Amino acid sequence: MEKKENRQVLEFETVLYTEIEGIAIISLNRPEVLNAQNRQLVRDFLSALRLAQEKEHIKVVIIKGEGRAFCSGDDLTEEHYLTSPEQGIRLIEELQDTTRVMLSMPKPIIAAVHGYALGAGCEWAMNCDIRIAAEGTKFGFPETGVGMTVTNAGTKLLPLLVGLGRAKELVFTGDFIDADQAEDWGLVNRVVQLEELDKSAIDMARKMARNSPLALALSKRALNQGTYQGFKETLELETRDIALVIQGLEAAMIPDTRLKKTKTEKRPYGPKKKSKE
Repeated sequence: MEKKENRQVLEFETVLYTEIEGIAIISLNRPEVLNAQNRQLVRDFLSALRLAQEKEHIKVVIIKGEGRAFCSGDDLTEEHYLTSPEQGIRLIEELQDTTRVMLSMPKPIIAAVHGYALGAGCEWAMNCDIRIAAEGTKFGFPETGVGMTVTNAGTKLLPLLVGLGRAKELVFTGDFIDADQAEDWGLVNRVVQLEELDKSAIDMARKMARNSPLALALSKRALNQGTYQGFKETLELETRDIALVIQGLEAAMIPDTRLKKTKTEKRPYGPKKKSKE
């Protein structure tokens, strides 16, 4: 791993991994094919995600694409040799492991999206907690047009974000929507100019990184689980999380409290007497 301008950079075959100020930036790096997804990209992306998850000093993760797109979906030019249905299932499971890691990762994940986010690219963006899109970005699900179906929990996340009717419209028609419509529908959080995309993502990541890692992790888990739970389970989870946060605060306050106590304690033999001249 080499140092470049206070950044740590690690290159996989199809992914760039960069660390700066407690932020991991994972860049999909197949720009010649608009970062279309192939097996190597899936493996490298999964490895980079796990690396960011394991490092304690990493507080927030940003996912972006090199070149002219975030990710244009499945690479249809890659030859797929499937000797059995079981092999196909294994490939899909490997792909869906990326989603499992993103959804379970306790650290916030921001997608900085530009150009195209289609198929698996849009699904990966939805796996993130926050989506910031550059003006003119195209979103869509062309799977049904090539005889495929949506994966990466897209069938769950898309209706949650845009509503069931709009989700069906996007998937059934294969139509693309632009960034402004995606923001209006709730698919992205905000739209910025292309030249401001990286800065906007890093600024938001820095703001998140200043907060308590424990509180962020518990909040992400509660918000994700609260989407699928009833109010009873949600209230119980919130109570447990508050108890954990309070315990953490109390533990952090112990050294400071002891120091203050030591400073305010009286000397055991009373005040020092002034010497007679």
